[in-house]
Formats: sequence, C-alpha cells, structure tokens
Amino acid sequence: MNSNDNAKQKRPKAYLAGFEVFRPDAAEYGKRMKALCEQYGLEGLYPLDKEIQPLPDRTDTAKAIFEGNIRLIDKADLIIANLNPFRGVEPDSGTVFECGYGYARGKKLYGYIADGREQQQKLRADIDPAAGTYKDGMTVENFGLPLNLMLAIPMEIVAGTFEDCLRKAAQDLKA
Repeated sequence: MNSNDNAKQKRPKAYLAGFEVFRPDAAEYGKRMKALCEQYGLEGLYPLDKEIQPLPDRTDTAKAIFEGNIRLIDKADLIIANLNPFRGVEPDSGTVFECGYGYARGKKLYGYIADGREQQQKLRADIDPAAGTYKDGMTVENFGLPLNLMLAIPMEIVAGTFEDCLRKAAQDLKA
C-alpha cells in the first residue's frame, strides 16, 4: 500500500444527507459533491453509492434503500446535511431522520441552509401578529434559531452552501 492509499484510508467519511437524490441528475450531482469533499480532505458517502436493484415489490425496494442508507451512515464519521426547505418550509423528512439516526450513533452533525435567519423572521409574512400564530394556527418556535431546536441544538448549522459547510467541517476536524 502506498502513502496515497494510506491518506485515502485516513480521510474522515462524511455521509451527504439531502434531497439531491431526487434531482434528475442525482448520480452526476453526487459525483460532484464527492469530488468537492475530496478537495477538503473528506471522503463523501452519497446515498446513491450503494447498489440497490429494484425488487418486484416496491416496499421491499424501499426497505433495501433504507437499510443501505443506514449502512452508509454507520460507516461515516460525520453527516453533512442539506437542511434547506424541501417541498415546503421545512427540511426533507428523510434527511432529518438521517440526522437523528446519526446523532444517536454519535456522529458529528453539520447542516447547511441558504437562509440563516431565525424561524420567526423567515415565517413572519405568515404569522398573525394579533394571535402570534402561523397560518396553520400553531405557534412558531422563538428561540432565535434558524431551524427547529431538535436540529439546531445538536448540529453545527452553517448559513451558506454545501461548500461552506464542508469548509467548516474540515476546519473543525483539523482543530
């Protein structure tokens, strides 16, 4: 084994959680994300890295995808998650689950969002000033955090891009 192989083995593994897997160009996009990880000294583990063949039953296929993602998270040292809104105002529920699973497994968690303002500010247009409730009639957390506290407290949240988050994770790992 040469020294280049040694360096590759020692790179921290980052599971790349996010809704990018739903893009029409998901496989190519994942390759670009993994290449960017390498530039920052990390080995990216993209959810589409596993070999899952469609099974006759869609539920069995879904279970195989779930189990494959769990195996990738188990191999990772950290999770880097896209927590931008997906199909609404909240992050992708699958990504949120992966973060929770990673937390339970002791993984270091990083998340990135384009809009780092606190929730109250982001949702202000849909909050009834008289009642103080969101348009669905429920209150909005008001802790000065950009996301629900169950994400914002255990994670290092970076207001910026995937690359900004990679940069932060790489800096922290060197410290």
